[in-house]
Amino acid sequence: IHGLVRSLIQNMVIGVSKGFVKQLEIQGVGFKATMANKKITLNLGYSHEIVYPVPDSIVVTLEDGGTKIKIEGPDKQLVGKVASEIRSFYPPEPYKGKGVRYSDEQVKRKEGKTVQ
Repeated sequence: IHGLVRSLIQNMVIGVSKGFVKQLEIQGVGFKATMANKKITLNLGYSHEIVYPVPDSIVVTLEDGGTKIKIEGPDKQLVGKVASEIRSFYPPEPYKGKGVRYSDEQVKRKEGKTVQ
């Protein structure tokens, strides 16, 4: 077996034996996450809290007072989907660098306007 089917089967085997992990970091003043009843509540500087229901096969743990999110599960695709959906609520912005980012992500920073 080779190609797509092989890699899908390999990901299933690795998922059951080891599992897959994605880590997110929340950066910004007052930005944090809390967890209750398989729901993540995100405070990301908006006027409202964002409540994200976690799928059944995914395990989410919060570290560092809610500024680091660890997403674990056997399904590689679902782990990536959950991580990208949480990141999409406030992607890292290039000027101040605040937002939700992957722990291994490098955010390209920009300079602000210069006042003349």
